[in-house]
Formats: sequence, structure tokens, C-alpha cells
Amino acid sequence: MEPLPPVVVLCGGRGTRLQEHTRTIPKPLVEIGGLPIVWHVVRLYAHAGFDRFVLATGYLGDQIEAFVDGHEWPAGVEVSCVDTGLDTPTGGRIAAVGDHVRGGTFCATYADGVADLDLHALLAFHHGHGRAATMTVVRPELQFGVTELDGDGRVVGFREKPRSEHWINGGFFCFEPAVLDRLAPGDVLERAPLESLAADDELRAFRHEGFWDCMDTYKDAVLLNDLWASGTPPWKVWA
Repeated sequence: MEPLPPVVVLCGGRGTRLQEHTRTIPKPLVEIGGLPIVWHVVRLYAHAGFDRFVLATGYLGDQIEAFVDGHEWPAGVEVSCVDTGLDTPTGGRIAAVGDHVRGGTFCATYADGVADLDLHALLAFHHGHGRAATMTVVRPELQFGVTELDGDGRVVGFREKPRSEHWINGGFFCFEPAVLDRLAPGDVLERAPLESLAADDELRAFRHEGFWDCMDTYKDAVLLNDLWASGTPPWKVWA
């Protein structure tokens, strides 16, 4: 059985919309259930058998490195940190760790998103279509309830926080080494690199219909902690 690809975890941002926490600690170390969210992300992949992780750090990266060095990871799991610069955008951070993942297919994800995603199905989908890149897409729950109207403006019903009709980037990428050749130090991954891959028919979307959430704001952090406290957080796929 071939070893699973390495995983790049983007850990360098400032987390400005989560300032209640991130004035003193980096966003990846904001805790869910007493453990940093980046631990939950690594644990998702480790449960599926992925065992090599490269954390692309930046803002307060020394704290992330201290956590990585001081934490006991599952047997066989190797987690390392690479300082990719304080203000480097997402594409530039992946480019900066290119030498650590250039040997073949590699995965990438954000340090603030969790899901009950079938990572083996994602990887099989990626290898099956033969393109350079795969991006997981999700339909998140809307923040507000929806009012349903008829053509005359009459209110005919309400729906409490339905799922969006649109697919958005949920992270959880698979990339071939050729993607690294499209990344420059100043690139935002979600702009020119992904747009050029799409234009060249080198990007496919893996639809995930299950649970997905990201810790973007303080409200998100409260929600994820409440889900963890319930005893059955949807992303806890490990025993």
C-alpha cells in the first residue's frame, strides 16, 4: 500500500475576525474542548492514516511550534513547522513549503475548518480525474433564517437557517506538484492560482454534503465548543 500524501496546514494568518482570542495567541491555537483547533484538523487526517504534516506558520508561529513540540501526537505521526513569513498570503505559504511536499501528490487545508469528510474518497476522486487540483466544496448553513414569499410579496413561510444553494470553498485540497509552479510568494491561493487552474481545466470540485464548519468568528468558536461539549461533535470521527 502506497503511503498517503503529506498534508500542508495553513497556520499563518492573523485571525483578525477572532480578535477576542487572537490578540495574544494565533488562531490555530484557539481551543475547542480544551485542545487547539489545529489539533482537531491534524486528528481528522491522522485518523484516516495520514502521518506527515507540515504546518505553514507565520503570525505568532513560535507559539504553534511550542505546542507541536510539546504535544504527544498519535504513534507514527510527524508534525513539523515551517515559518512562512508574517504577512505571506495563502498561496505564498504553500509555495514556501514546496520543498517539503514536491515529491508527488500533496494535500492542503486550513487550520480552522473541521468536517466529517471522507478523506479517502476525496483522494480517490482526485486521482480519478487526473487533473492538477481538487478543492472540496460545501453548502454551509445560512447565518439567518429565510422568509419565503410569493410573487405578490405575501409571506408564505419561514425556514430556519437553511443550507445555501451555492457551493463554496471548504478547503481540504489535493494538489499535484505542478500546482507549485503556479504559486508565487505574493499569491492568494483562492484568487489567481485557483482561477488559472480552473481556466485551464485543471481544477475539479469534490462535493461534501455532510457536516462542515470553520472557526472564523467568536460566534463560530462558541458553536464549535458547544458541539464538542454535547459529546457527539460531528467531526470527531476518531475513537
